[in-house]
Amino acid sequence: IEEVINYQLTQGEKVGLVKVRLFRPFSAEHLFAAIPDSAKTITVLDRTKEPGALGEPLYQDVCTAFMERGQTPTILGGRYGLGSKEFNPAMVLAVYENMKGGSPKNHFTVGIVDDITGTSLDVGESLDVTPEGTVQSKFWGLGADGTVGANKSAIKIIGDNTDMFAQAYFSYDSKKSGGVTISHLRFGNNPIQSTYLIDTADYIACHKANYVDIYDVLEGIKDGGTFVLNSHWSPEEMEEKLPADMRSTIAQKKLKFYNINAEKIASEVGLGGRINMIMQTAFFKLANVIPVDDAIAYLKDQIKKLFAKKSQKIVDMNFAAVDQALDNLVEIEYPESWAEATGKSAAEKDEPDFVKNVMRPILAQQGDKLPVSAFQPDGIFPVDTSKYEKRGVAINVPEWIMENCIQCNQCAMVCPHASIRPVLLTEEELGKAPDGFEAKKAVGKDLKGYYFRIQVDTLDCMGCGNCADICPSKKKALVMKPLETQTPLQVPFHEFSVELPVRDDVVSRTTVKGSQFCQPLLEFSGACAGCGETPYAKLLTQLFGERMLIGNATGCSSIWGGSAPAIPYCVNKDGFGPTWGNSLFEDPAEFTYGLFLGALQQRYKVADLMRESLNTDISKEIKDAMQGWLESFKDPEGSRKYGDQLKALLSQKDGNKLLTEIAGYSKLFTKKSYWVFVG
Repeated sequence: IEEVINYQLTQGEKVGLVKVRLFRPFSAEHLFAAIPDSAKTITVLDRTKEPGALGEPLYQDVCTAFMERGQTPTILGGRYGLGSKEFNPAMVLAVYENMKGGSPKNHFTVGIVDDITGTSLDVGESLDVTPEGTVQSKFWGLGADGTVGANKSAIKIIGDNTDMFAQAYFSYDSKKSGGVTISHLRFGNNPIQSTYLIDTADYIACHKANYVDIYDVLEGIKDGGTFVLNSHWSPEEMEEKLPADMRSTIAQKKLKFYNINAEKIASEVGLGGRINMIMQTAFFKLANVIPVDDAIAYLKDQIKKLFAKKSQKIVDMNFAAVDQALDNLVEIEYPESWAEATGKSAAEKDEPDFVKNVMRPILAQQGDKLPVSAFQPDGIFPVDTSKYEKRGVAINVPEWIMENCIQCNQCAMVCPHASIRPVLLTEEELGKAPDGFEAKKAVGKDLKGYYFRIQVDTLDCMGCGNCADICPSKKKALVMKPLETQTPLQVPFHEFSVELPVRDDVVSRTTVKGSQFCQPLLEFSGACAGCGETPYAKLLTQLFGERMLIGNATGCSSIWGGSAPAIPYCVNKDGFGPTWGNSLFEDPAEFTYGLFLGALQQRYKVADLMRESLNTDISKEIKDAMQGWLESFKDPEGSRKYGDQLKALLSQKDGNKLLTEIAGYSKLFTKKSYWVFVG
C-alpha cells in the first residue's frame, strides 16, 4: 500500500494509510490523531472473514469510533489476502479507485473473482510501482535441482558484499522434489517494500526446458528484459521447440534471449542434476546487479565456504561449473518474424470438466485467476486425477529390454510412483497393439495363453532408477535412457496398455508377482523421486485398496497423498478405492480409531437388523445371504461375497421397512481395512 501511495502522490492523488498496530483494546484517540479531518472516504481492510456479523472486526470498531465522535465520513469495509491470496499494487489501486466512485462498493472482497455474490472489486493490469533502479528477477526451477539454494546464495552474496537492499521469496509447488519452484528476487538501492510476488520482471530464467509448454514462463516480463533458458536445443531448434506465444512475446518485447545446456555441463563436471551454480553464474553475468567479475569472485568464495570441509574435489567441480557456464552461454538471435508467430491450438482432450476447468489452470500456476463459480459449493475435489498431470520431469527413464526380463515384477513393486507396470494380454490383444509394442510369453502355470510386458509411463516417471537397481536379472532388463528418446515411442504404448483389462485374479495377490498385476490405487503422487514411503503405501492399496480407510498424520504422506488439485488415490473398475482423511491435528491413530469405531457400531446395528429379519417372513434367498454375511462378519472376502448378494436381492424389495433400512447400510457390508499413515 505504501508503494502505491508513493506512486499516486506523484499523480496528484490525495490518499493515505493508517496502520493499526494494536487491535484490542481499540484506541479511538490514536485513530483520530492519525486520520486528518479532511478525510472524506475511509476504507477499512480486514484480513479475516466473520460470517454472520454486520462487518469484519476492525471495520466495526472504526465505524463505532466515528459514530461515537459524531463524525460521518463514508466508511467502507473490505476483505483482502484470504487463503494466502496475493495483495499487490493493482489490487491496492482497485481499493482506492472504489473509494473515488459515485457509489462505492461496501463489504467487498479484493483479490478474487467472485462471480457468485458479486462482492469482488475489478482489478486492472499489473502495476509496477517499485523504486527506479530495482532489479526484479524470477527463476522457474525444479524441486531438488538446486535453484532455490542458489538464489538464497545470490541474496547473501549481494546483501553481504554491497550496500544494496535484497529480498527473496520462494513460491513452492506442493509437490516434493520434482515439483515446480518459483524464486522471486529483488535488488535495489532503496528499501524494498514489495511484499508480493513479482509480476513485472526484468530477468526471467527457466531452468527446466519442458516448462515452456506447461507454464506461461514469460508472464509479466518487461520490454527489453532478459530471458535465460536451460535446454539442450540448438539455436536452430528454437523455432520448432518454443511455443508460438512464447516466440511472439520474445520478439514483441524485444527480449535479450540466452540459452545454456546446464544439464550437460553439470554431468560433465560430475554434479549430476545439480545445475544451481551454472544458472547462478548466468544470472550474475546477465542481470547486471553487480559487476560480473566481482560476483564470480564472491561466488567462488562462497563455494569454498560451503564445500571445503567436504572435499577439494567438490570445490573444484563447482569451480569448473562456474567457468564453463560463462563459456557456454549462447545468445539466441531470433528473427523479427517471431513477433507474428502463431501456432495450432492444442487439441481438445477428452477430460472431465474438473480437470479442464479447475485442475489445468491451477497446475499452470493460473489458479488465482479462477472465478468462484469454477468450484463446487461444498469444496470437494474428485479423486483419481493425478493421471492427467503428465509432468514429464525426469531426466532419464527406464527402457525395458524384453529378452533379459525374468518376469519377477520387482521393478513394479519398488516404483514410488506406479509408473512402471506389468501387463498381461492375450494373443488377440497383442495383435491389436501399436507397431513396436513387444511382449513375450508369460511364465507360470497360471499364465498360460497370456503374453507379458513391462510398460513404462515415461511422463509420470520421476527417473529415480529404483526399478533398474532392483532388477535381479543377470543381464539388466531395465536401462535408464534420456526422457526425450523414450517418450515418443512409449506414450502410445502406455495409452494402449491402460485400456487392457486388469487381470488381478490370475495369480494370487498375496505374492510379490501377483500383487503387481493388481491395479495400484495410489499412482503418480507428488512424492520425491525414489521415495521410500510410497512403494509401501502403493502395495497396501494393491492388497486392500478397495476396502481401505486411511487416517493420515500431517507430514510427507499427507502432502504426496492429498495435494490440490491432483489426487493420487484412485478407484478400481468397480468404483471402489481408498477413503482418505487427514486430521488437522497430530492424532492420526485416534482419528482413525474414531472412523473404525463409528463404522463398527453401524455394522453391529446391521447385524442386529439382519438377526431380526431372519425371524420375519422373507425369502429363503435373502435369509441364506444374511446368514452367510453374519457368519462372515469379520471376513473380507466372505462379507463382500454375501454383501454383494444382499445388495442385489434387497434392491428388489421395496416396501419392507426392515429390509429397506438394511439396504441403507450397504456401503458397510464389506469389512473395511483401517490404516494409519505417519511420516
